[in-house]
Amino acid sequence: MVNEVRTTFGGRWLEIPPVSGHAARRQIRRLLAALVLGCAAGAAAITAIDGFDFDDEADAARYQSLIAEFRCPKCLNTNLAGSDAPIATDLRRTVRQLVLEGKSDQQVRDYLQARYGDFVLYDPPVAPRTWILWFAPALMILIGIVVLRRVGARRGTVEMTAEERQRVRELTGEPVGQPLQQDAATQPDAGEQPK
Repeated sequence: MVNEVRTTFGGRWLEIPPVSGHAARRQIRRLLAALVLGCAAGAAAITAIDGFDFDDEADAARYQSLIAEFRCPKCLNTNLAGSDAPIATDLRRTVRQLVLEGKSDQQVRDYLQARYGDFVLYDPPVAPRTWILWFAPALMILIGIVVLRRVGARRGTVEMTAEERQRVRELTGEPVGQPLQQDAATQPDAGEQPK
């Protein structure tokens, strides 16, 4: 057992008194108990989002599938199954009631769509009122391609003047008598005849 531990805290030395084995075990038990209680409380909070019981497993599966399919009107990009907003709770209750009444999946979709609009659907129908939603991304990509092609076509090669070449030679430290790298590429080879 270590008699004392010295450490710096804020530039000053602190001496931490020794802890006996019994006291250390008691502290570890308290920390573990707090950890277990925290995990249990978290698990209870997660299951508290949806605590509906169904008599039939098929209805429970349909219910889970439906609430995963609909978007929460308040949370923007969270489905009803993952949202804890009050409106999501009300909508889950409504979906449960419709499932228990024996409504088909399509009837539940139609009911929620009529009441909350296309926004509650992650996959809205292709209709004149949703064309911008469906076709705007493709249209933006096409416009981007056209703009890039036009900008690329307008951009031409620019020849440097003799003064600019001289200035580049001075800045790069190349001897004045030798051609620049670009000039060498455009110069004909020694064995080649100029045209």
